[in-house]
Amino acid sequence: MNVTLHVIDYVIIIGFLLLTLYLGFRFRGKQHSESSFFLAKGRVPSWAIGISLLATLISSVTFLGYPGEGYKSNWILLVQGLMVPIVLLGTIWFIVPLFRKVIKLSTYEYFEQRFGTFARYYSSVAFVLRQFSGMGTVFFLLAIALSNMMGGHTGLIIGVVGIIIITVNLMGGIEAVIWLDVFQGFMLFASGILCLLVIIFSTNGGFSEIWQTASDAGRVGFGPFDADFKKLTFWVMVINGAFYAIQKYGTDQTVVQRYLTAKNNKSAIKASLLGIFLTVPVWALFMFIGTALYVYYTQHPLPDGTSSNAVFPYFIMTELPAGVVGFILSSLICAAICSLGADLNSLAAVGVEDYYKKLYPNKTEKQYLYISKLFVVISGLIAMGIGLLYVRAGSEGVLGIVFTLYAIFSGGIVGVFLLGLLSARANRQGVNIGIIVCILFTAYAFLTSTEIDFPSGPRLLLDMGKYNFTHHKLMLGVYSHLVVIGVGYIASLFFPKPVINENLLFSSWYKNRHREAEL
Repeated sequence: MNVTLHVIDYVIIIGFLLLTLYLGFRFRGKQHSESSFFLAKGRVPSWAIGISLLATLISSVTFLGYPGEGYKSNWILLVQGLMVPIVLLGTIWFIVPLFRKVIKLSTYEYFEQRFGTFARYYSSVAFVLRQFSGMGTVFFLLAIALSNMMGGHTGLIIGVVGIIIITVNLMGGIEAVIWLDVFQGFMLFASGILCLLVIIFSTNGGFSEIWQTASDAGRVGFGPFDADFKKLTFWVMVINGAFYAIQKYGTDQTVVQRYLTAKNNKSAIKASLLGIFLTVPVWALFMFIGTALYVYYTQHPLPDGTSSNAVFPYFIMTELPAGVVGFILSSLICAAICSLGADLNSLAAVGVEDYYKKLYPNKTEKQYLYISKLFVVISGLIAMGIGLLYVRAGSEGVLGIVFTLYAIFSGGIVGVFLLGLLSARANRQGVNIGIIVCILFTAYAFLTSTEIDFPSGPRLLLDMGKYNFTHHKLMLGVYSHLVVIGVGYIASLFFPKPVINENLLFSSWYKNRHREAEL
C-alpha cells in the first residue's frame, strides 16, 4: 500500500498517544494499596464500568477482523456475539452478586472454594495462557496493520505501544484503564460510524444499493442453517456463542474484575447490562462495514491480490481525507491499547492473588502493591515478546502452537463453573476426574482434526482413521465443557456428598431472592 500519511495525521496520532499517557498520570496519586490498584475501591460510576466492559471485549481484532469477514462472507460469525445478551440476561442477576460476595479479587478463588486447589489452578493457568496468546495476537495484528498503513518497523510499533500500556497501568491502575476505555469507546463508535457513512455516500445508489447487491450475493444473513456440526453453520455458532457468553462473563478475570470495581451489586449489574448491549452493536457495525465495502469495491475494483483483511485498511488509506485518516488510525491504536491494558491489569491481579500471595501470605499492603506493579511490567514484557515472535514466525506457525495449548489446557472451564453453581452433589474428586478426561479429550480431538504441511503434503497431527474428530473446531470447546459436566457429575456420585458453603450455589441466591419477594 504505497500511501503516505499527511503531517496532520501524525500530529493527531501523537496527540492521542500523549493523551493516553496523561490519563495514566492523572490517577497516579490514588494507588495506595493493592485493592485500589486493581479495584479502585468503588470510585468509578457504573456507566463508565459498562463502557469499559465494551472496550475490554473490543480490540484491534474487531476493528480489522470483522470488516474482513463481512467483506468475504455473510454475518454468520456475528451470531456468537448475538448470543451474549440472550444468555446473560438470564444469568447476570446472580453471577454478579455471587462473585462480589465470595471472592476478594481473583475469579479463580471461587473454583478453589467450590472444588479445591486443582480446579483453581487449572482455570487460572488456562486464563494466563489465553491472555498471553490473545495479547500477542493483538500486538501482532496492530504492528502488521500500522507498518503497512503508516510505515515503520513492527518491532518499534510493538515497543512503543507496549511501553504506553505498561506506563498507564503503573501510574493509574485499573481506574486509569477504565477511564481510558471510556475515551476509546466513544472513539470507536465515532470512527466506525464515520467510515460507514463515507462508504454509503461513496457508493452509487447509497444504502439501498448496498443492501440489494449484498442480498443478491448472499452476504446478508446468518446461514447456512443446516443441523450439521461438521461445518460452520448457524447452529454451531449459536451453541458456541452460548458457552462463550458464560465463559467470558462468568469465568474471565478481565470481566469479573469489573464487577468488583462497582460500588454495589446494583451498580455492577447496571454496568454489565450496559456493556452487553453496547458490545453487540459495535460488532454489528464493523461487520456491516465489511458488507458495504464488498458492494463499494464491486463498483470500484480493488488492485489484484488484495486480501479480505486488507480491504478496510486500504479503504482508510486511499479514500479518506487527511485528518480523518489520523483519527481512524488513532481509534485503531486506542482499541488495542485499551484491550491490552485491561488484559495486563487482570494478568497482574491473577499473578498476585493466585500465586504470589500463596507463596508469601503475610506481606504488607505496600509490599503487595510493589509486587502488583512488578507483575504488570513482567506481564507486559512477556506479551510484547510473544507479539514479536508472531511477527518473526508469521501468523500461521506460532498461532497454531498457541491455539493447540489453548485447546488442550483451557477446555471445560464453563463445565466446572456450571457444576459448581448448579449441582450441590458435584464434589472435588469427581470434578478433578472430569478435568483430566477433558484434557485427554481435547488433546485427541485437536490432534486428529488438525493438518500441518509436511514435504510429502498435508497430514493430520494424529490420524486415527474413522475415529478422527470430524466436527467443526468451534464445537471442540463446546464438547469439552459437556465432558466436564457429564464425567464430573457421574464421577462425583462415587464419592461422599460434599459439605458446601451455600453462598457458592445458584439455589442459595434463588432462595434468598424468593424470600425477599415474599417480604
